[in-house]
Amino acid sequence: MIQTILKGFTVGFAYVAPIGMQNMYVINTAMTQSKMRLYMVALITIFFDISLALACFFGMGALIESAPVVKLIFLGFGSLAVIWIGIGLIRSTPKLNNSIDTKKTMLQVALSCFLVTWANPQAIIDGTLLFGGFRASLSAEMSKFFIIGSSLASFVWFMSLGTIVSVFKKAFNEKSLKMINIACGIVIIYYGIKLGIKFFETI
Repeated sequence: MIQTILKGFTVGFAYVAPIGMQNMYVINTAMTQSKMRLYMVALITIFFDISLALACFFGMGALIESAPVVKLIFLGFGSLAVIWIGIGLIRSTPKLNNSIDTKKTMLQVALSCFLVTWANPQAIIDGTLLFGGFRASLSAEMSKFFIIGSSLASFVWFMSLGTIVSVFKKAFNEKSLKMINIACGIVIIYYGIKLGIKFFETI
C-alpha cells in the first residue's frame, strides 16, 4: 500500500511539476502578490488539477476493466506516450511569462484555472495516456492508493512551489525552471520504461 502511494506520488509529482500555464500563474502570483492570495490561487489550481487527474484515472479505469484488450493497448501506447512526454520535457526551454495577469478577482482566477486545465486538449490527452497507462498496470484494490499519492503530489507541489518562489523570488529564474523540467522528464521516462516492461510481461 505505502509503495503504491509513493509510486502515485512520484508519478503525480513528475506530471504536475513541469512548467506550464498552471505553474506560471502560481509562480507569478508568488512573485507579485501577498501570501494570502498566493495560497488561495494555489488551492484553486490544486482543485482543478486533482479533478482532471481523477477523471483521467477512473474514466480510463472503467474502460480498461470492461475489456482486457484495452488494458493491453493502454499499457503499450501509454508506455510510448509517457516516454515521449518525458523526452519533450527534457528538450523544452521554459520561459518566465511576466505578461500573465495576476490581479484578477478570485472568480476570474477560478475560471482561468478551469480553462487552463479542462479546456486544454493536450492536458487531457497527456493525463489520459499517463494515468490510463498506470491504471492498466494496477489492480482495482491498489489503484485507489495510487491516485491518493498522485493527488497528494499535486497539493504538495503547488503549495511548495508558491512558498519557495515567494521566499526566494530574487534567485528564481529560467535556469531553475529548466532543471525542474529535466528532473521531471527523467522520472517520467523511468516510469514509461516500467510500463513498457509490464506490457511485455502481460503479453
